[in-house]
Amino acid sequence: MSDATTNASRSGQEEPLKNVLVTGGAGYIGSHVVYTLLKTRQYKVISIDNHHNSLPASLARVSELALEEHKASLGPDTQLSQRDIDSTIIDAHDCDLTNHSAVREIFGKYYSSENGKGGIWGVVHIAAYKAVGESTSIPLTYYQNNVSATISLLSIMLEFDCTRLVYSSSATVYGTPPEVPIPERTRREADSPYGRTKVMCEMVVEDLCESSGNAVADGSTKTPFQAISLRYFNPAGAHPSGRIGEDPRGRPGNLLPLLAHMAVGRVKDPVLKVFGNDYPTVDGTCVRDYLHVLDLAGGHVLALQALQEGSTLNEKVFASVRAGKGKFKAYNLGKGKGMSVLQIVEAMRKATGFEYQTEVVGRRRGDVPALIADPSLARTELGFDAPHDLETMCRDLWNWQKGNPAGYV
Repeated sequence: MSDATTNASRSGQEEPLKNVLVTGGAGYIGSHVVYTLLKTRQYKVISIDNHHNSLPASLARVSELALEEHKASLGPDTQLSQRDIDSTIIDAHDCDLTNHSAVREIFGKYYSSENGKGGIWGVVHIAAYKAVGESTSIPLTYYQNNVSATISLLSIMLEFDCTRLVYSSSATVYGTPPEVPIPERTRREADSPYGRTKVMCEMVVEDLCESSGNAVADGSTKTPFQAISLRYFNPAGAHPSGRIGEDPRGRPGNLLPLLAHMAVGRVKDPVLKVFGNDYPTVDGTCVRDYLHVLDLAGGHVLALQALQEGSTLNEKVFASVRAGKGKFKAYNLGKGKGMSVLQIVEAMRKATGFEYQTEVVGRRRGDVPALIADPSLARTELGFDAPHDLETMCRDLWNWQKGNPAGYV
């Protein structure tokens, strides 16, 4: 339980909902993060999404789920308060982060409300283009969308005294790591334009936190900017209800949704190409660290709660930050356990009953044998955990896919 929740319980009064902006809120990860935020009943969620790779229907379902689950938790005879209802309503905006004036207008909406300046308490920044292969073909598009838009967002946050950021980063910042499992101290040497956009954004955010910390040390009365970057590995699965899940446009670029599309008939090719079977792994195929998307979403909520000034979690997270370096921390989110391509295929065969055919082809350029997180720092400092196993991820993914064979359409 967070400090804010504890204080509200002791006083016998519920604290006002904190306004939290989620960029990319309608996407696969974003919709599950929004759902998890609503479940806490501590936040009023504002979403920005241009629906480049998502649909508005996802957030409509998230809101319905949150309301139904909240009613069920209170019992049939309990009437919802206005705060209860507000905590399940998402203020969703169809907006591109590169449109500075449109994003500024959304911040201004809360600036001019009764909450006063700084009405948006914190930001969870997920929106980004994320296809490694595509980024090598159109790198400038990736730098503009991922880096320039982040700088624009940060400048707007500063203008409206919003100084708390959870940044959605990626394990791609490590490139080919010198050690596995990968600790956060590993140097950042991304191998693709996409990965380099994540490195650049982390560095921009870190520099902002440092400059803000220096200004406070020099006598500024402004609240210092603080941020947590979450470097996550391979999210998988879906909400167990099967009502929200991953709905990529076109042929999926990731293994698990591709297998789900094959099983449901959306991808007609009956053969899965396996890129190499001569790696030094358990069965010769590449090994990756998969975690359930709801475990990942829970990590975002923990990170957001850690940005509450004066809380025990805030002091714990930033205790090791050296003076003058600013309040910036990065954490790996993963299970710390790898699964091979063939192990994933077998798990999906059990979940779906579909008999996958595989064909081993040559190694794919850029692939490394194993990418596995060392999540011990996030466990120790944030209290992060990823209890869902691979069987559950596959079951929940298939529950979503078979119930929504065409996605949200």
